[in-house]
Amino acid sequence: MSDRLDRMWATWRSDYVADSVRPKHESAECVLCGVLEEGGEQVIHPGEHASVILNAFPYNSGHVMVLPNTHVATLSDLSPEARAELFELLHLAIEAINGAYSPDGVNFGANIGRGAGAGIPDHLHLHALPRWHGDTNFMTTVGGTRVVPESLSDTAAKVRAAFANR
Repeated sequence: MSDRLDRMWATWRSDYVADSVRPKHESAECVLCGVLEEGGEQVIHPGEHASVILNAFPYNSGHVMVLPNTHVATLSDLSPEARAELFELLHLAIEAINGAYSPDGVNFGANIGRGAGAGIPDHLHLHALPRWHGDTNFMTTVGGTRVVPESLSDTAAKVRAAFANR
């Protein structure tokens, strides 16, 4: 066993976590609250207590986020009904991703708090994204660029259709 720690730098993510380049929504201080208020194409499925939206900075095509409709930072801040809907929508989002993309697998999870890597720590959100064998390639690791093979509007149409057909 080596005493040396190897690191692989994912420098392409630095733009996402930098406050200066996050999209600003005039109607809200929180970018996620702004997306929910605006409604637009980024919202895949609005629910009573939680919604499914596209990730504006996706790892892969089909990357969505499930978030409460209220501005809360932790699961403990949610009512039991909101928590139940959040996880039901996560389940449905994964089914929609599988239906729309037929991936080799799906990652889902949450970064709760800045120390855990949350880029937007004050508004709880869960990520769900399709994964394929070998979907991390030289462009990301060497070129510092993520290649996403379809537009967000194409992703929205595919996931929305799969969500509706579940």
